[in-house]
Amino acid sequence: MKKLLTLTLIILFHPAFSQEDKFYISENGEKHLCGQIPINVLEDDPEFSSWYSSSANEFELSGKNVDWAKNLKDSYVEIYFGSWCGDSKNYVPKFIKLWKEIGLKEEQLKLYALYDGNVEGKYKQGPEGEEKGLKIHRVPTFIFYRNDNEFARIVESPVNDLETDLAQIALGYPSVPNYRAADYMLELFKNKTIEEIKTDKRKHVLECFYKTGKSNELNTLGYVLLDANRIQEALFVFETNMYLFKYQPNVYDSYAEANVIAGNYEVAKNLYNKVLELDPENKNAKEKLREIEDINQ
Repeated sequence: MKKLLTLTLIILFHPAFSQEDKFYISENGEKHLCGQIPINVLEDDPEFSSWYSSSANEFELSGKNVDWAKNLKDSYVEIYFGSWCGDSKNYVPKFIKLWKEIGLKEEQLKLYALYDGNVEGKYKQGPEGEEKGLKIHRVPTFIFYRNDNEFARIVESPVNDLETDLAQIALGYPSVPNYRAADYMLELFKNKTIEEIKTDKRKHVLECFYKTGKSNELNTLGYVLLDANRIQEALFVFETNMYLFKYQPNVYDSYAEANVIAGNYEVAKNLYNKVLELDPENKNAKEKLREIEDINQ
């Protein structure tokens, strides 16, 4: 289940920027970044510099040979992150510090801030659709390019540690990124229609069974797709997650929510009843069932 709040998008000016800076302000007064930003806003703006500096100061090079860094001089990295996201606050400052300390240029890094789940219809999206077609479902995501072709990525957190993962990428042996089931799904949607995918549903469920360990991986992906108005794909993801984690009430709740959005009220009703079967005191399921009854009257 994901709760949505109404936020106001505003344009602010900051002396450190040469162009308009984009922020959005939540109802509780929190300021967050959105869109492409220069690194210095994280370093200079008091709203962000405290966590940026704190995280960067925690990182230190291992002292090992970093000759491998020269292999990245002809590459660039797009970093998709959320100024609201704990993993982004942890890994983005450390990555930038590592990048500069091994002798690479700041200009090789492009930062894109995405909306959080409180901006309705914009979850993990940029104001200009900067993330479109890039299979962004977790933040931060670091995408490495050479000659405008992606050759590696780090998703949310390093598989080993940042320095090791970056060295492996530079040497041509990147680790398989985290969240393999979500990536598998996004690759499916890229190459096949939803009708084609459904004809081999059992195979795809089994693939995801071997690639995921927790229900929140596909649950998060489902909401990313839902907010991007990719309803049928979201439904397929939530349904798959339901098969994988059939004793967890939240997977039924999320699948029910998506069916309500799709107008499938009877399906949603059955799913909310399943939530109550597993969790008889679930207030959200009871409330949603009442709402569905009101719709059908």
